[in-house]
Amino acid sequence: MTDSILSKAATMEIPINSNGDSRTAEDDGLEQDLQQVMVSGPNLNETSIVSGGYGGAAEGIIPTSSIKDIRSKSRGITPSHSATSRIANQPGHYPAPSMHHSNSNPSMMSEEATRGVAVEKFDSVKKWSINTYKCTKQMFSERFGRGTKTVDLELEAQIDVLRETKMKYERILRLARELTNHFYNMVQTQQALGDTFADLSQKSPELQDEFGYNAETQRLLCKNGETLLGAINFFVSSINTLVNKTMEDTLLTIKMYENARLEFDAYRTDLEELSVGPRDAAAMVRIEIAQQQYQIHKDKYERLHSDVSIKLKFLEENKVKVMHKQLLLFHNAVSAYFAGNQQQLEQTLRQFNVKLKPPGSDKPSWLEEQ
Repeated sequence: MTDSILSKAATMEIPINSNGDSRTAEDDGLEQDLQQVMVSGPNLNETSIVSGGYGGAAEGIIPTSSIKDIRSKSRGITPSHSATSRIANQPGHYPAPSMHHSNSNPSMMSEEATRGVAVEKFDSVKKWSINTYKCTKQMFSERFGRGTKTVDLELEAQIDVLRETKMKYERILRLARELTNHFYNMVQTQQALGDTFADLSQKSPELQDEFGYNAETQRLLCKNGETLLGAINFFVSSINTLVNKTMEDTLLTIKMYENARLEFDAYRTDLEELSVGPRDAAAMVRIEIAQQQYQIHKDKYERLHSDVSIKLKFLEENKVKVMHKQLLLFHNAVSAYFAGNQQQLEQTLRQFNVKLKPPGSDKPSWLEEQ
């Protein structure tokens, strides 16, 4: 009986796990640490330690379950499923919810999208910087006589003529507007003078006829002046459209063409400089890239060159057509007004389809006011 008691005591002193291995104090400490982590934090089997650069791929990610296995093997301990089950089944223990699967994918997608936008912006800024540098270098080379420039003499002459013509037409437009303002003030003065003559004609019996004649004359001049103002305003509006819309649109295309020409010459010069240099593997790659960029800017330059030629041709035809009509209108209207030919003045406006309401047409005449 004594032997059985000693055997039982010895058995109670040596704890046995589910695998039959002997348990030590170090094993108990590991199990307590595992229990504490599972109660207070996320499941270690579902988390990972990330090592490496920002936004890296799968490399550098070490699952913590592998670390736990390595630690257990180094201590001679085999992870026990039953031990883990006992810990999870203890009263008051609640498994920690898994956060990795619900949050890792959206966060990684967000990081990848942000990284993609940043890379795209960086590439855009890089291309803009290189293009600006090359164009600035080409521009200074041309100004100091060290660089060559692609020139179409015929087209350049047409562009110079257009710019000079636009300046002259802007002067016509400015003077026509000044004439309109001055003439409008004169018509308003004639209208006020006619009203004053009409009032004095009623209040001065001894000068009634004289004031009446002058009032009638000023009334007719005011009416004809308003008709002439309608013709001049139509003339100003047409010239303004021609100068500030049609010509300006063509000049905008010319500006784009000149920028394309500068870029074309810049990349052409770059390709020529690379072609006379060494021909190693790296140099051949740079030459190939320069050849591609040269062809792209060459196509752009030729396309805009064609657009400018076409627009200049149509602009010239439109300018002749518009100015022929407007100059004839201006001449006939001014001549009829100063000749006192009211019928000819009104016929001129009908001839050119000018249907403008005179400024003072809503106001009753001096006869209706009496």
